[in-house]
Amino acid sequence: MTTKKIGLLIGDENDWPSTFEQLITRLGGKFKYRGREFDITAERVRIHPFRLNAPTDYNVVIDRLSYWHFQPREWLKKAALVNGTYMLNNPFTFQSMEKHSAYCAMIRLGLNIPETHLIPTKSGPRDEDKDQKYAITATRYHDQFDLAAIAREIGYPLYMKPFDGGGWRGVTRINNEWDLMQAYDASGRTLMHLQAGLDNYEVFVRSLAIGPQVGSFKYDPAHPMHDRYVIDHNFLTAEKGREAQIITKVINAFFRWDFNSCESIIKDGVMWPIDFANACPDIAITSLHYYYPWALKSLVAWGIFCTVSERQMAINMNIQDYFAIADSDRSYWEKLEAYEKLADAHLQKEEFTEFRETELANLDEVMWNLVRSPEFDQTIVSTVQTTFPRHEWERFIAHFRGLLWHWAESNPA
Repeated sequence: MTTKKIGLLIGDENDWPSTFEQLITRLGGKFKYRGREFDITAERVRIHPFRLNAPTDYNVVIDRLSYWHFQPREWLKKAALVNGTYMLNNPFTFQSMEKHSAYCAMIRLGLNIPETHLIPTKSGPRDEDKDQKYAITATRYHDQFDLAAIAREIGYPLYMKPFDGGGWRGVTRINNEWDLMQAYDASGRTLMHLQAGLDNYEVFVRSLAIGPQVGSFKYDPAHPMHDRYVIDHNFLTAEKGREAQIITKVINAFFRWDFNSCESIIKDGVMWPIDFANACPDIAITSLHYYYPWALKSLVAWGIFCTVSERQMAINMNIQDYFAIADSDRSYWEKLEAYEKLADAHLQKEEFTEFRETELANLDEVMWNLVRSPEFDQTIVSTVQTTFPRHEWERFIAHFRGLLWHWAESNPA
C-alpha cells in the first residue's frame, strides 16, 4: 500500500474543502490503479517560511490561493521544481500567461475573440526613480493617441478591464465617451484592455473544466452571484455544447491548466470566448448551488487520478503543435477537432475515463448520499452564515437546501 496526500491550498473558503474531505473519507481513501494500491488523504496546507530544498509529503496540491497570495505561490513553484509535486493549477503559466497572453494565443488559434486593444496606462509608476525614467521615456518614445477614436473604431458598448484580470476586478462597461474618459482616469497605473461588447446576444455560457471533464452552464452575469447560474439543461444545441466543451479543454491544455472556467457569448450563432484565464474559478456552493455536486465529484475524481497516476507537472508548453494546426488550411471545425486530440492526449482522457468508471464507480452514489446528510446540511448553513448578512440567513439556507435537494431528486443514485 502506497500512501499519498492531496494538499488543499485555500484562503477563506470552507464549503468545497469540507465537501472534498468528506468525499475522500466516504470513498474509503483506498484506491487501485494499474495493479497498485493507494491510501489517499486530504489535508489543508499551512503557510510558513520554507527552505528551498525542503522535502514535502504533498503529492498533489489543489491551489485556490496563490493567484493573490505570493508566498505560497513561490512555495508551489519550489514544490513542483524540487519535489515533483503536481499542481492544480499551474503556477508558472498562470503567472506568465495572464488574460492578455491568453487572448493573443487564442486569436492565433483562430477562436472568435472580440476585438481587443491594449492601451497605455493613465499614470506612470509610483516609484520615484522609475517615474522619472517613465517621464523621459514617454516624452521621447510614446506616441500620442486618441482614446476616443480607438473606442469609436471598436464601437460602443465596450468594456475596459485590466490586462491581467481577476474576479471582475476593475471591469467597466463603456457606453459613451464620457464613460470612457471616467474609466480611463480611474484606471491609474493599471494596464487596461478595451474590448468590444457583445450586446443582444442569444446566450451567455460559463464552462467549468476540471481535467478532461467539462460542464457548460447557462450564466447571467447581470444577476447577483447566488443567482447567476441558471438551471437549464437544454439551452445549447448539441453542436454549440460540443463547441463550448472543446474550446474550454483546448484552452486549458494549451496553457497546461487543469482547473479553469471559460465564459463565452453566443451571438448571431457565433461562439465568442470572452474570459478564460481564471486562476481561481468559481466553485462555491452559494453560487454553483445545483451544479455544485458535479463540480465536487469532478474535482475529487481528477485529484485522485492525478495522485494515483503520479501525473507529472508539464511546465513546458507545446504551443508549436497547436500553431501548426492553426496555420494549416483546415476549416474552423477541423481545427477544433485537431486541437481536441492534442488536448485529450495531454489530459489523459482515456486513462482517466477508465479509472473513473471502474475505481470510482460509486462516486455518484457517495455524492448523492452526502448531499442528503446532516454534515452536508451543516456545510450549507455555515457557508450561508459566513456569506450573507444575518437577516438573510433563513431565506438563503432554505433557498440552497431546496436547490441541492432538487439536484438529489433529479439525479437519483
